Parts: sequence; C-alpha cells; structure tokens
Amino acid sequence: MITDIPVIDIAPFTSGDPAVRGEVIQAVANACEHVGFLIISGHGIKPVLLDQAFAVSRDFFDLPVEQKLRARPMGEVAPRGYAAMASKGLAGTLGVDAPKDLREQFMLGTSKSMPGGAQGYPHAAGCYAANVWPDEPAGYRAIFTELYAEMERLADRLMRIFALGLGLPEGYFQDKLDHHFSVLGSNHYPRLTVAPEPGQLRTGAHTDFGSLTILCPTAGPGGLQVHMEDGSWREVQPLEGTLIINIGDMMARWTNDRWRSTLHRVVNPTDAEAGMSRRQSIAYFCHPNYDAQISCLDGCADADHPVRYEPILAGEHMRLKMMKR
Repeated sequence: MITDIPVIDIAPFTSGDPAVRGEVIQAVANACEHVGFLIISGHGIKPVLLDQAFAVSRDFFDLPVEQKLRARPMGEVAPRGYAAMASKGLAGTLGVDAPKDLREQFMLGTSKSMPGGAQGYPHAAGCYAANVWPDEPAGYRAIFTELYAEMERLADRLMRIFALGLGLPEGYFQDKLDHHFSVLGSNHYPRLTVAPEPGQLRTGAHTDFGSLTILCPTAGPGGLQVHMEDGSWREVQPLEGTLIINIGDMMARWTNDRWRSTLHRVVNPTDAEAGMSRRQSIAYFCHPNYDAQISCLDGCADADHPVRYEPILAGEHMRLKMMKR
C-alpha cells in the first residue's frame, strides 16, 4: 500500500533510453493504481506563464461582482466564463446533499470545432461552444490561451504514458482525444468573512469527471486533501516546480477501476487567523472527444474482475455529472 503521494520526474520519458522510459511509465502506473494522484516535475510548463495566469486571474477576481457577471455564459453549456461564489456544489455529483462550494471560477474550453461524430447528440454543442472572455484585465485571453495550449501538450504526453502503463500502444488514446473538449479553469477561494454553513467546504468531496486533471494550487491553509487508500485524508501542499495530477472517472471506467478516481476536497481554514486565507488554483481537466466510447480496456477485466460499467460516450458521462452540481 502506498501511504503518500509519489513525486515523479517525467522528463526522462522523452529520452531515447527504453529502460529510463520504463521506470517513468512504471512509477506513474503504480501511482495511478494505488493512489490515483501523483506529483510531477519535469513537466515543461514555464513557471513564468503560471505566475502570469495567477496574476491576471487574481486581478479578475478582484473586480466588482457586477462586472464579473458580465462574463458569465448564457444558456446551458459546458463550463465557460465566470461562475459566481457558491453557485456550484461538487459534492452533489456524488449524490451528497451539501451547501454550495465556497469558491468562484473562470472557465474556458477548446477552440476545436465539434467533430462530425458528435453532431447527432443534442447536448454536444455546448462542449464545443465559443469561449467567453472578460473585458479586463488586459492580457487575460492571451495568457490563458497560451496556457491552455501548454496544458494540452502535457495532457497528451501523460496520456501516452498512461497507455504504455496499461500495456497498450503509446498512441492508443490519440484518436479519442483529437477533438477533446477539455476545460481550463481558474479557481478563487476568497478570505472567509462569515462562518461557512454546516457541511460547506471550499470544494466538497468529489471525484473528477474526465480522464485526468492537471492541478497547480497556491500554498496556504485551507487547501487540497486526498482520500488515501487507508481511509485517511492527506493534505497536499504544492511543491515548487511541480504539478499535481489525478485520475478522473473516465480513466477509472476505461480501466475497470484498476486505476483509481480518488475522492478529494478543498477544506476550509481551521481557525480565525487562517480564515483570512485566500487561495487560488488553476486546473486543466482532460476530457476525451464527446463521441469517444468509454468502455473496459483489453486486459482490465478477467474472471476475478468482471466488467463493472456499461459503455458510455465521454460527453454523455460528462452531461450526467454536470446535471448534479
């Protein structure tokens, strides 16, 4: 049993040495199977770009609420634009009745057009809807467009590592991601000025919906906790130069729960001083093509491990989850 979250340098995966690549693949696969979370270095995302993204996000969240609301999406779409404080509750995606989360968000999605295979599904259009951008601060669109592209490339590399870790060809997932509807979000957890309602957290306990998540949080009290294999909650503070990766529900379904989509939450600060803590995080949620079928992969079921899930389209799985928030 792994009792901590492994820290793995993935840079050697790009080396030409099969043995070195194999060590990275095996370490990642072990983390995905036993924890569902890992911390990576050697990811290639420029620190200055993340610093710029945090800065413009902070400037946006400091704007008056009325101005931020002008950047909210119109109609039922996949996450786009601004979502106000306590307007969503992720615990609800697991059927838990809890107050809405103590965070506000700004979300953007892919600029790719909707694939032909998804056009027959009435809810697919929202997943490929145009992005909503704020009027200010200046630079928000340029910075987050660049960061989205960098995260997209990193997700591609991670999915290649995942494929090899599952005994599949390196490019196995590529035709399932060539028209993905991944989402990049900036989360703001303001200083707490009033006591939370009973059971209200910064983000309620949940599992993520897609294939994987790339997370970069700021440090401080009132942060991420991961539900470990032994049943304990493990606090995860960011390490300089690293990113946090976790498995989502679609990867768990693909692997017949061989890999874990792990419960996690963002807790409130624990005392009056920490109650003034302001936190941020930036997260990229890798979602496959809307019409990609999520069904048990070869080698992930046997007589002792029968198939647990019926096949489902990635977009339909996402829609069912989002309806519960």
